[in-house]
Amino acid sequence: MSKLLAMAIPILPGKEQEWAKWMHELKTVHYREFVASRKRLGVRERVFLQHSPTGDVVIVLLKGDDPAAALSQFGIGDDEFTRFFADGVMRLHGFDIKQPPASLPELMIDSKA
Repeated sequence: MSKLLAMAIPILPGKEQEWAKWMHELKTVHYREFVASRKRLGVRERVFLQHSPTGDVVIVLLKGDDPAAALSQFGIGDDEFTRFFADGVMRLHGFDIKQPPASLPELMIDSKA
């Protein structure tokens, strides 16, 4: 049975245009590597951009058998794609994806009957 994990991740102030360029590169030049990486980790990843009065936020949705375990593996590896991804996350969001997250989001309510 698939599980979901959603995270809201702020884009660092002043990095919105750089983030858009990075996302374009991820969707074009690195797309096959992105898909292969997530498939290897057993998740489907969707990313949404939310504009807000306090700054832009990226909403990441992971779906798979164990999305938390997959998330902990995103920055592990020394291949070109992992370096590209980890560098972008550090530069644009300000945290090291190679380190396990300090905490994971907590599901608060679910409308599923």
